[in-house]
Amino acid sequence: MGAEEARLFASEGASVVVSDVLEKEGKQIEAEMTRSGMAAMFVRADVTSEEDWERTVQAAVSRYGKLNILVNNAGIGSGAYSDPLDTEGWRRIMDVNAAGVFLGTKYAVPEMKKAGGGSIVNISSIMGFVGGPDDHLAYNASKGAVRIMTKATAVRYGPHGIRANSVHPGFISPMLSGGVGDPGAWEERLRRTPLRRRGRETEVAYGVLFLASDEASFITGTELVIDGGFLAR
Repeated sequence: MGAEEARLFASEGASVVVSDVLEKEGKQIEAEMTRSGMAAMFVRADVTSEEDWERTVQAAVSRYGKLNILVNNAGIGSGAYSDPLDTEGWRRIMDVNAAGVFLGTKYAVPEMKKAGGGSIVNISSIMGFVGGPDDHLAYNASKGAVRIMTKATAVRYGPHGIRANSVHPGFISPMLSGGVGDPGAWEERLRRTPLRRRGRETEVAYGVLFLASDEASFITGTELVIDGGFLAR
């Protein structure tokens, strides 16, 4: 989803910094975008590292002059932890999914203040609203934390012209293409989705683009659910 968001933002005229721990894939996306005439650069970073966040934000400001938008997209699932009460799983998932969003906000906000405002879009999940039978408890907790942290960010930094909203995807392809667990369980989840299909990355990316744009200039502290109607049941 992050790659699709980066491509869409750049196609709309944004100057983009792509950041990930996957250096090879990140450089491939950078090369693809620059070949197409888009303004893009890749910075390898681990969202759990304050040093990496500081370096990434400074790279963006050095290259483009200012920072207007932050999309906190990085996250991990709980497939590596079969025990929902595994302590290491709790720490790792919370570190990436929740602390990573906090650190991104921490280093982006000062630059957005200098720029006269900005927009933060945090990618949460429908599992930030409801519990699930298959996930580690930390997955739901981390996504719920992102939802509430977004509201706190909106309230605290709204007077500085900084907006913050969260996006809550449902079941998205090809995000679920590997390690999806019991096929029957996924079939049941899709059966419970009124549109009866998985979402596409582009459908999430357009929602993120809208929230980041000036067209959403009076929208802050709220959630955009992109789930094919799953939470409506």
